[in-house]
Amino acid sequence: MIASQLITYDIPPLKLSDKGSRALDWMEEFKVSDIPVVDKGVYLGLIEEAQLLDRSNPDDAISTYNLQYKKPFVHENQHVFEIISAIVTYEVDLLPVLDSTGRFLGIITINSILKFFSETVSIANQGSIITIELNINDYSLSEIAKIVESDNAKILASFITSHPDSTKLEVTLKINKNEITRILSTFERFNYQITASYNETDYQIDLQNKYDEFMRFLNP
Repeated sequence: MIASQLITYDIPPLKLSDKGSRALDWMEEFKVSDIPVVDKGVYLGLIEEAQLLDRSNPDDAISTYNLQYKKPFVHENQHVFEIISAIVTYEVDLLPVLDSTGRFLGIITINSILKFFSETVSIANQGSIITIELNINDYSLSEIAKIVESDNAKILASFITSHPDSTKLEVTLKINKNEITRILSTFERFNYQITASYNETDYQIDLQNKYDEFMRFLNP
């Protein structure tokens, strides 16, 4: 998934002729603290809520603000992992997307990324979740796949979590089988530490509930 496929048009950019009060209204409506400012298709940067609140007259046009815009963005062909990294690095609610010529195309929000993961990480496929812990030096996805495939199962998705102060990895596997007793036994026989396992039906319900709660929090 690349940036151009995650663009949302729900939040419009500001023009230089727009008033600060409009920017504040949109920030309140869309529950964001930054909005892009665009002039004739050219992305100027993000205006922040704090910059608007510091202004004595909220009806002044954006063009009258003496602003040093922060200017985070991604290009339309950048991968979703690069987008997430940029959002974390710049600590923003949304990220503008530019084409190869630098023209503004739209924005990516945290919501659109969450929606992407909820729809694409094999959640729609039936199966189970297994989480195992192992030493970094012992990690081999091919070996893990062999164990799963020994019971005529397939890995639909996998995620690795590591911690800077630890030599351990946590590997989460989505497997296309509901009955995973034999797979769990094989992992244990090969000295993998199983930290969690879930039947897909229960896990999916729990995950969907958490996602719905989070969406309600973001959009009260």
